[in-house]
Amino acid sequence: MQDANTLVQVASGANAPLPEQNHETPRVVPRKLSNRQKAAVVVRLLLNDGADIPLEELPDALQETLTHQLGQMGLVDRVTLDAVAQEFAEALESVGLSFPHGLAGALDAVNGKIAPTTAARLRKVAGVRQVGDPWERLRQTPPEKLAEMVQAESTEIAAVMQSKLETAMAAQLLGHLPGPVARRITYAISKTANVTPEAVEQIGWSLTAQLDQRPATAFADGPGERVGAILNQSAAAMRDGLLVALDEEDSDFASIVRQSIFTFAHIPARLMPRDVPAVLRGVDQPVLVTALAGAETDGDKAAVDFMLSNMSSRMAENLRDEIGERGKVKQAEAEDAMAQIVGAVRALVEADTITLIKEEKEE
Repeated sequence: MQDANTLVQVASGANAPLPEQNHETPRVVPRKLSNRQKAAVVVRLLLNDGADIPLEELPDALQETLTHQLGQMGLVDRVTLDAVAQEFAEALESVGLSFPHGLAGALDAVNGKIAPTTAARLRKVAGVRQVGDPWERLRQTPPEKLAEMVQAESTEIAAVMQSKLETAMAAQLLGHLPGPVARRITYAISKTANVTPEAVEQIGWSLTAQLDQRPATAFADGPGERVGAILNQSAAAMRDGLLVALDEEDSDFASIVRQSIFTFAHIPARLMPRDVPAVLRGVDQPVLVTALAGAETDGDKAAVDFMLSNMSSRMAENLRDEIGERGKVKQAEAEDAMAQIVGAVRALVEADTITLIKEEKEE
């Protein structure tokens, strides 16, 4: 079945003549209607049947023309209505495929399927005034990116954005803003009662244009996250030495890197106690014993105690026996085993099976 948008396109573009009157039927012939009048009849018929027609996706000029025509139609007799409905049904059945309207619609259809650089360049060609709802695209933008845009805009614009976002996303956006900025925007929402729909749409297109003007980046993650991921897989001595060097070169960047690092010692502070069994199921028993037996620093020992305390008492007792039998573990073997446990944690996080506790950012 064709979607509602196809129905609108067929109704608005119907140009076939009305069917010839059968000689055996009564001598009542359908009125001769223009294509515009036929479109008005079809749209009215569909609306009466409760169809959800996305008329807002049509160009503004066509929406206006259709609305004026609806107001001029008056009464339509049954014979004319049946003739228009039959013509529309035949035209609809002949449609094999429906394409999006214009370049902007085509870009939405292939979103995520073409290179970001190509998409950004084509969106600039499409221009600011595009067909559709600009807020749909803004709602699909990560809250952290919207937060960057908000801080560069006036409080009133930010309040309009907050009002157009879904409640959950608006709350996430506030969480990425400094406290004073979030409070000003929240208060400014009370001043948006008299904002016109035209102004809201214009604001949406303006914000969307800013997204198009942002250069496409080669990396999905930020520099701090990438360095943190590398150091997660590095030996502890090398990781600590590099962090000290980063502190000397750029303390702010070093702080960002530290927030992206997750090591064996971070398990008690970042892992929910109820998620310990799920993590352990992804680790082989010998690897787990090696990691627990090789803990030497206070942080690593705390992680061992945390895991043993959040598993079944029988399993914890068996592990303690195996740890005692394992004896001395080489540092390289211990670090490799701990890295595998950390990898199991990250695999569950990436699969959205568990969620790590967020650390408070340093001021």
